[in-house]
Amino acid sequence: MREQILLNIDNPGQLEKLYRNNKPNFKSAFNDLYPQLRENMLAETWYQRLNFSQDELFWGTPGERVFVVAASLVAALLAQLPRLLSLDQEFFYSRNLSFIVFPILIAYFAWKNRISFKTVAGLAVLTLATAVFINALPNETPGRTADTLILACIHLPLLLWSLLGFAFGGGKLRDRANWLGFLRYNGELAVMMVLLLIAGGLTTAITINLFQLIGLRIEDFYFNYVVICGLAAVPVVATFLTQAQPAIVNRVAPLIARLFSPIALVILIIYLGAMVFSGKNPYQDREFLLLFNALLIGVMALIFFSVSGSDAGKKNEIQVQILFLLSAVTILVNGIAMSAVLFRISEWGITPNRLAVLGANLLMLIHLFFVAANLWNAWRKETGLSPVGKIMVTFLPVYALWAAVVTFLFPFIFGFK
Repeated sequence: MREQILLNIDNPGQLEKLYRNNKPNFKSAFNDLYPQLRENMLAETWYQRLNFSQDELFWGTPGERVFVVAASLVAALLAQLPRLLSLDQEFFYSRNLSFIVFPILIAYFAWKNRISFKTVAGLAVLTLATAVFINALPNETPGRTADTLILACIHLPLLLWSLLGFAFGGGKLRDRANWLGFLRYNGELAVMMVLLLIAGGLTTAITINLFQLIGLRIEDFYFNYVVICGLAAVPVVATFLTQAQPAIVNRVAPLIARLFSPIALVILIIYLGAMVFSGKNPYQDREFLLLFNALLIGVMALIFFSVSGSDAGKKNEIQVQILFLLSAVTILVNGIAMSAVLFRISEWGITPNRLAVLGANLLMLIHLFFVAANLWNAWRKETGLSPVGKIMVTFLPVYALWAAVVTFLFPFIFGFK
């Protein structure tokens, strides 16, 4: 190796081949030779490349760290309000769980992106108005919780999520690149939150068992104060980590999506085949229909994270093929779910739940058709994934609009039933 390096010291292409064929041996031999090659500029470049040491991890500015600590404490305090104010926990958490996290994350990105005061005030007014509205809705119809209230509580996070995306993009509604980055951030956030939750779960298990060894049972106290506060702070801390250390997770989320895309495709095909013989179907079984729609949302998220984490200008043919097939199968799943909802409406009439699911299925079906068409073009015409990313983010405001309709109008349309 030493002889080959000396022989090709002025041949960059050959040096690169030597390095790629045996990186450890090349580095060792080159470092031994370096004292006699100092005057050669190419040798100096290789030495710096081989012996570069990563700078110390950057944990944000002091202001960011203070903001994150304060935001985590505020989230923990909000999570403890039912206990501090003797509020009904079911009432509080069902309606206000989203307000523990989303307003804080919105404030974080508004501060980080230096959004104008006017825009921040608008976001604050919208968030406050939404909080007042959801808490003012009637709690229940005779004997059970109103369907319109449940639907409002389910769609409210999507509405606040869209406001978060607006703040993430610096208050620029029509910047598609920012919205695609927002989708990428969501994938990275999910990965980091899972890692933090795993670490927190291990810490919880160790702590509780250590105290049990000395005869102290702290489960109730630990869950009520430490776990709840920790869960409230996890999204804030995870967001900070994704922004302060993007190199940690910016490759992990798309990698996971790419690894699971072919697995999801195979499982989905097998699942559809098994459904035929299982006796279960979404036309008669309401719970199965709900699970079917949850499956649909999960697969769509997998497609979106795969595309948002990809290089828009490059084409990975196998990846594009898998994503196209996955989108095609997902369209079939969506079609089954939508036909099941229409069947239930024709048999038993329109209800808030059926209309909400029908609207969501219709939007997803249209969206998937456009995504699949652009994936087909990327496959057959050898274009990049940029058009797919554009059509993905184009529909995000439409979902937000539908969430607003279900949250704010359905209770009045259906008489709070």
